[in-house]
Amino acid sequence: MGQLLSYLRAVEAGDTEVAAGFASSDPRMPELLTDAAERIVVPVTALCGIDPDPYDDSFALEAVGQVLVATLRNWAQTGPDAAEGVARAVIAFVRQVLTEEEHGESVADVLRQMEAVGFGQALEAHPAPAGSNPVRPTTA
Repeated sequence: MGQLLSYLRAVEAGDTEVAAGFASSDPRMPELLTDAAERIVVPVTALCGIDPDPYDDSFALEAVGQVLVATLRNWAQTGPDAAEGVARAVIAFVRQVLTEEEHGESVADVLRQMEAVGFGQALEAHPAPAGSNPVRPTTA
């Protein structure tokens, strides 16, 4: 998982040479990114646990999360060249939803935090939803 987060950090930093090296090291990179996106997006946008009294916006948020993941999964199926676009979508989600820019937190900070706490633990704590087809990253 470290390689996947390193790839995201390289894309976010605009380091195209390093990012290309990570992307070319595993042709399944778009699928791995989509799996990671699902495990990031779904817990943040899912109805359960967010609001004990859901309202229309709660249902819309969950639907948007599902649409985002489905779109990324379809995009990833186009092949290895989709990796950068999928990565940029994951980065945009992290930037817009998970960073606290008013406190000086950046996407790179969030990605480092994910890696520091062991992204594998996060994946286990938030398993993919029933019916999904997660891709498990291989250890290198």
